[in-house]
Amino acid sequence: MKILVIGGGAAGMMAAVTAARLGSEVSIYEQNEKLGKKLFITGKGRCNLTNASDRDTHLAAVVSGARFLYSSQTRFDAAATMDFFEQLGVSLKTERGQRVFPTSDHSSDVIRALEYELKRLGVRIFLNTPVKELLTEEISGEGLTVEELTQEDAAKEEKKKSSGKKLSKCIGKITGIRLSDGSKVMADKVILATGGISYPLTGADGSGLAMAERSGHTVTKLYPALVPLTVAEPWISQLAGLSLRNVSVLIREGKKKLYEGFGEMLFTHRGVSGPLILSASSYVTTHFEPSGKGGDQAEKLLLQIDLKPGLDEETLDKRLIRELEEAKTKQVKNMMGSLLPSGMIPVVLDMAGVPAEEKACDVNKQQRRALLQTLKSFSLTINGTEGFDQAIITKGGVKTGQIDPATMASKLVKGLYFAGECVDVDALTGGFNLQIAWASGFAAGNAAATEGEKI
Repeated sequence: MKILVIGGGAAGMMAAVTAARLGSEVSIYEQNEKLGKKLFITGKGRCNLTNASDRDTHLAAVVSGARFLYSSQTRFDAAATMDFFEQLGVSLKTERGQRVFPTSDHSSDVIRALEYELKRLGVRIFLNTPVKELLTEEISGEGLTVEELTQEDAAKEEKKKSSGKKLSKCIGKITGIRLSDGSKVMADKVILATGGISYPLTGADGSGLAMAERSGHTVTKLYPALVPLTVAEPWISQLAGLSLRNVSVLIREGKKKLYEGFGEMLFTHRGVSGPLILSASSYVTTHFEPSGKGGDQAEKLLLQIDLKPGLDEETLDKRLIRELEEAKTKQVKNMMGSLLPSGMIPVVLDMAGVPAEEKACDVNKQQRRALLQTLKSFSLTINGTEGFDQAIITKGGVKTGQIDPATMASKLVKGLYFAGECVDVDALTGGFNLQIAWASGFAAGNAAATEGEKI
């Protein structure tokens, strides 16, 4: 079986290794000058390659497409991923939150192990070789054109019917690929693993998604995900670089709760970031234009930070009373150090309407209550995201209803498979997205090497 893999990222390399191990003749076509360019920078260069939790935890961390991923995640779970890399000689360690990293803390070790295995298996690697389009031919007798298929699919969406059920008949079959120089490469199977459009400096330009669309597939609207959020308050730059640990956040659109979580975050010159905010972004990014700019709903998104989640209001109020009494001759700004990082003190006092120079003994009940409310609900207005250039992943991609979840095979084009971020699935931070890449790459590589006869 001659198999071509478009994209030399995590999913593409896993698909290639899997297919080659099953005896297929495999080639990888990568437009960058090296493999794993985005993988190299994941986890701040440490490569959080999976999460050592069980399947249910992984699926719970999926924001879009959990049901679709059930089959691939069951067949190739986190334990299988860890075993795979350990067999390649990569020593692993598990840190807080069950995050798994190479013991060396170097993503290059993960990439190097994959490259070594690809070469050992005889996989041909073509770098600096962009693919322009998929080559397909119609299957005679099907009686359904790409245009008709798209219209049918749109009609089903309007009726809220289950997508994909009427798309079981392929309208074409893969014959190969056309490179950017115009040359053709014929093949039995093609695996599309080109990723999304986040971190464009890594080569994520959406070309693979465009190829999928031209072959009759639907690509959902794309949004930046796991991305810093921007806020409307102009004074936010005063807090830039300040990090907070053990805080809880709540994001609302009017009375509707969009996200609630606990963890670490930090302030940027334009807004907020950090693990907690990145996870939150995946639930709110669709409220903004894909460029990251706020839409009509932007002013309605309220971010409330509980700076003291371990204390209820009554307990915190008693603590404030005690500390104000003990520091009654001090200025308020000088007695807040036990409650807040120094950089936040002037901002919190200003928001609460308490003069920083006022003596603690002069703080009245109304001011104390305002300070209490500010500590329990430090509020900001989210007005956008930082966009795809700072997004860890892309939300959206090839519609899952047009892909077989067990094999990652296209339901529209025989011999075409998908893997990784180019599919409309995404998850929270913590190694969950790379696990999707490994699992979907394994499923695609396995199916491409074993399904059907040679074309």
